[in-house]
Amino acid sequence: MKQHEAVISVMRAHGGYATLGYLYQHVLKVPGCKWGTKTPFASIRRIVQTHPAFFKIKPGLWAMTSERAKVLDELGLQKVAPAIKDEEFSHSYYQGLLVEIGNLRGLETFVPHQDKNKLFLNQKLSTVASLHEYYKFTYDKQINRARTVDVTWFNARKFPLAFYEVEHSTDIQNSLLKFLEFQDFRLQFYIVADSVRQKEFETKVGYVAFAPIRSNVAFLDYEKLSEYHAKLSALAATEPGMHTSAG
Repeated sequence: MKQHEAVISVMRAHGGYATLGYLYQHVLKVPGCKWGTKTPFASIRRIVQTHPAFFKIKPGLWAMTSERAKVLDELGLQKVAPAIKDEEFSHSYYQGLLVEIGNLRGLETFVPHQDKNKLFLNQKLSTVASLHEYYKFTYDKQINRARTVDVTWFNARKFPLAFYEVEHSTDIQNSLLKFLEFQDFRLQFYIVADSVRQKEFETKVGYVAFAPIRSNVAFLDYEKLSEYHAKLSALAATEPGMHTSAG
């Protein structure tokens, strides 16, 4: 079996599409395919990026060219009001990547209850996140606010380690105001968005009002997020002790 055929077989079994992280964890297990390289993950990445059998849907997400119409329809990207559907898909897709990264790191993960039935590819976000109830690490007023953060990572002591807000098109300032309410905690805050919004982020985080959290807020663009997801997935594929929940 040729290498690109091994990639196709894994994608086909997954519905015609897969994250690069999922491919890293499963392609090398396909019987009858020899890789003969010290960098098989780089080979898999090169195959999906250059072979005409594949096309890119989103950063870190690839599909079979022969299944383009079927896949896009299944993911809701060929329906009425494509811009709206694309925004909905993108938001839950990047939430899912963040949750899987947290899981791969051995952290506990939470998404808001209003998002639990939204889909991360072929799974509900509630089935990807490890927590269904939010840990009560402080007063109820703050907990109720924290529950609305797009993704929360909790450490082993049941305290939040990081808050992530995915800003596909909404106002970054609203998320910064939310983060500001938790300035008294040892938390890392992240705005996740397209790289074209980084300048907007830098302008708004530079406002005097956000001085108390400025050193704890970072911008993470979609490409870097997907690269981190793939990197951790590759590590999980080579280290049996790691969690392997990437999809």
